[in-house]
Amino acid sequence: MSGSVKNKTANGSADGRKSGRADRSLRARKMRACEIVGRLKKEYPDTHCTLAYDEAWKLLVSVRLAAQCTDARVDRITPVLYEHFPTVAAIAEASEDAIEEIVRPCGLGRSKARDIKACMTMLRDVYGCRVPDTMEELLKLPGVGRKSANLVLGDIYGQPAIVTDTHCIRLANRMGLVDGERDPHKVEKALREIIPPEESNDFCHRMVDHGRAVCTARTAKPNCEACCLADICPKVLGEGCNRII
Repeated sequence: MSGSVKNKTANGSADGRKSGRADRSLRARKMRACEIVGRLKKEYPDTHCTLAYDEAWKLLVSVRLAAQCTDARVDRITPVLYEHFPTVAAIAEASEDAIEEIVRPCGLGRSKARDIKACMTMLRDVYGCRVPDTMEELLKLPGVGRKSANLVLGDIYGQPAIVTDTHCIRLANRMGLVDGERDPHKVEKALREIIPPEESNDFCHRMVDHGRAVCTARTAKPNCEACCLADICPKVLGEGCNRII
């Protein structure tokens, strides 16, 4: 047998082992994810978006204002904004200065006012004041990224969505669902592989609930004693993320 054939056979065996390890790793992460989904679902049965809104376009406004700002402050500011500009068309016709004057307490007032006005103008002129229901179209709106688009798709249109905010990214790493990954798009892609689609939207809301109530970012070791995941959490157990539950 020639050396090239031997090398080909060896390479094939190596590739097979690598593929097998990847399959086991994915299977382990899926098992871990299903367990975590079930426990968080029991712990936070009535989860929901923490931003207040009653129309789809208002969710777009709120999520833009929420950048580097607390949801509580956003919820105090938006009613004032809507008193002055109650519709998509009204915001589109408003001046950036007028919008900025109201939203300034949320921080980054100039850029947020610019994006909100541009977004509402596009909704009025291109979509007839209706918020689109596809990722492709949502990403065309000024100030709308994948996180915002996923929130709209999940909360407004009931589509499978993974909202990778700071809580989701931090907890996904701590829980062993991803391994040292901080890029929001890569975390989203990894979670889509392992979270059941029908659970994905509420799962992300529950990650926020858990990140605020128990698994906080303020200390190196959060309130693990009160955590419903402590007995399977790699951070607590000091184990790798591929441990099968």
